[in-house]
Amino acid sequence: MTTRILPAVGDADAARSVTTLLSQLPDAEPAAPVGDSTQLIDTLARLAGEAVEELPEVVLVHELIGPVPALELIREVSLRFPAVGVVLITTDASPGLFAASMDAGARGLVTLPLSYEELANRVQAAAQWSTGVRRHLGSGGDVFTGPGGTVVTVTGAKGGVGTTVTAVQLALAAQASGHTAALVDLDLQTGDIAAYLDVQFRRSVVDLAAITDISPRVLSDAVFSHDTGLALLLAPGEGERGEEVSDRSARQIVSALRSRYEVVVIDCGSQMSGANAAAIEMADTAVLVTTPDVVAVRGAKRIVRMWDRLQIRKAEETVTLVNRFNRNTEIQPGLIQRITGTRMAGTAVPANFKELQGAVDSGRMHELDARSSVKQALWALAGELGLVKPSPGAESRGGTLRGDRGAVGGRRRRGGTTGGGGRQ
Repeated sequence: MTTRILPAVGDADAARSVTTLLSQLPDAEPAAPVGDSTQLIDTLARLAGEAVEELPEVVLVHELIGPVPALELIREVSLRFPAVGVVLITTDASPGLFAASMDAGARGLVTLPLSYEELANRVQAAAQWSTGVRRHLGSGGDVFTGPGGTVVTVTGAKGGVGTTVTAVQLALAAQASGHTAALVDLDLQTGDIAAYLDVQFRRSVVDLAAITDISPRVLSDAVFSHDTGLALLLAPGEGERGEEVSDRSARQIVSALRSRYEVVVIDCGSQMSGANAAAIEMADTAVLVTTPDVVAVRGAKRIVRMWDRLQIRKAEETVTLVNRFNRNTEIQPGLIQRITGTRMAGTAVPANFKELQGAVDSGRMHELDARSSVKQALWALAGELGLVKPSPGAESRGGTLRGDRGAVGGRRRRGGTTGGGGRQ
C-alpha cells in the first residue's frame, strides 16, 4: 500500500534532506514540503474538505517549523485531523520531549541527523496507525473528520459597543440554520454571556485551562447545553481566575471546539490578553465591532495597529462591523474603513437599542423578536460571514437569514501573542 507523506519543514536545506530520504522509502509517495504551520493546516483542510481519504497518512513536522511552535502544531493537527499520523523531527532525543510530543498527539519521533532506518520505521508505524483509524472511522466511529469548524472572534473597539450582543446573535443564527454551534466567552474578567442567555452554570473555560489533552468527554463536561441548542463555554464567575487561561491553553481549547462544532463564535471583549489574542490569531474571521463615534473609531484603529505590531492579524484580514449606525452621523463606514484599513462588513446594525432593552434586561436575548431590525441585521451578517446554511427566503427560528455570500475573513496563524492584560 502506498503511504502518502507530507513534510512540514521551514528550512530549505533540511527540506531537501528529508525529501531525499523519503524518496528512497519503499511504497512512499512524498508530497512537496510545506514551509510553515499556516500552509500545513490550510493544505490539510483543503484535502479534508474534498474527502478524508485525500489526507496523507503521515505528516512530518520539523522542530523549527513556525510560526506556531512544533508541539502546538502537532496538537492542532491531531485534534482537527485525527486520521493523520504525525511524526516529529528533532535534535532533542530526551525523554522529556518524547513525552511532551506524545502528549501533543505525535505518533513517533525521529532524531536528527536523519537515518534511513529510523525514518522508515517511524513512518511505517504512523502509516499503519493512520490506516487503522480510517478503518474505524469508516465503520461509523464518532469522530469529527472534516476540515474543522469555522471560528469567528468578535472584539469590541471599546466597552459598550455591542460585542456580546453581536457574538450571541451570530451564534444563534448559525445554530438556527442547522449548524452545530458553540459560543465561547473569552472576555475572561468581565464577560457575562450567561446573563444574556439566562444561564446558571458553575463550570467555565478555566476548567479546561490546565488540561493538556481535551477529550470530547472533558469538553462536554465544561460546556453548557442551552435550550436553543447552542453549546456555551462561559467565562469564570470570579474574574481574577481568568489569568489561569494562558495563550497556550486557549489554543488547545479553540482547537478542541473547532474539532467538535461546525461554527465556533468567540466573544473576546474589548481588552487584550494572551488567551483572546491566540483565539483571534487562530480565527477564520475576526470581527471588530465599533460605533460611529470618534472615541470608538480611535479605539478600533488602536486595536488594529496593536494586532499588526504583535503579528496577531493584519488590518486587511479584519472585518469591521458598524453598530448603532445612522445615516445622519458624520462618521460613515467609508471613513472608518480609511482610518482602520480593515474590510467593512456589508451589513451595518441600526441604532435601535429600544428593541433590545427588554431582551437584555430579562436575560432572554435568544427570544429577541424576529421583527427586530437589530436581529435581522446581525443574522444577515451571519449569512455574509458564511455562518448559515443557505436558505434563500426562508425564515428559521424567527429570524430571516439573508443570502450567504461566503466567509469574508482569510485564515492566518502566527506565533505572536500578547501577554495577559487587564479587562475592561
